[in-house]
Amino acid sequence: MRKNMGKIDRFLRVIIAIVIAVLYFTGQISGTGAIILGIIAIAFLLTSAIGWCPSYVPFGISTKKEIR
Repeated sequence: MRKNMGKIDRFLRVIIAIVIAVLYFTGQISGTGAIILGIIAIAFLLTSAIGWCPSYVPFGISTKKEIR
């Protein structure tokens, strides 16, 4: 697994996950929407932690800058 996520991409995903968590814990989102957003937040945190996004692979996308 080669990393395909750059620093900005990873940072933004963590921020989005935190926002979703805050919305959930303050009661702004609930029910099915909260479950779906919670799953997305967990996926964002996991992909940010490892620096690899499986949905980028089929499209050949990489936000990571190559060092030459």
